[in-house]
Amino acid sequence: MGWAFGLIAEDPVARGAALVHLAEAQRKVAEALARSNETWLLTRPLEADEQYREPAFLHARRKYQQAQRCSLPDGVWGGPANGDLATWPGLPYVLLFLEWEAKYPLEWTQHAKAWGTKQSLIREVARARHEEAIKAKLTDLVEIVVHRAYRCKDREYVRVARAVDSADLRDRLGRATESDSPWARCHAGYVLWLLDRPDLPNTRRVWQTWVAGEAAALL
Repeated sequence: MGWAFGLIAEDPVARGAALVHLAEAQRKVAEALARSNETWLLTRPLEADEQYREPAFLHARRKYQQAQRCSLPDGVWGGPANGDLATWPGLPYVLLFLEWEAKYPLEWTQHAKAWGTKQSLIREVARARHEEAIKAKLTDLVEIVVHRAYRCKDREYVRVARAVDSADLRDRLGRATESDSPWARCHAGYVLWLLDRPDLPNTRRVWQTWVAGEAAALL
């Protein structure tokens, strides 16, 4: 899936080429799923245990799973068997998927929209123990997200900010609170406020209270 890194390239031509690869990968997933479903129907008369041991059905399921591993968002589903995301070979693609949504949200929405996947991946990277290079990447993601208009599940990035809290992150958020963008000022202020209150839950009600307080301060 090396082609997938073209999805976050600054060059629109490179992104376009990656999107062509993605469309082909998604087509293969859809075809493999259709074959798997067809084989399931053909073997349905068998007993359940026997059906799931049927070679034709096992082969079709294996082909579907292989196709999924070479596509998005399917390729970032499941996670590591041992639960250690930090050492999982799929971690670069998890970060890629989140960076793609952060940098090119319209393309992500058009070609691989998966809000539940976004939410679960943010939560997983926030829980994992990462090396400094990955923490730096996550810090970049938090900064990108606070500078834009709110998108579905963006509030989950508070988890990441708390996990990688540092002087560098706080400096970046502080600069964002002085931005000309009202979105950046609101989002960055909210994240900084919660970083200073680690026991305060990041709930919808807390977010709405913060937003209401910001609006009132402008009146």
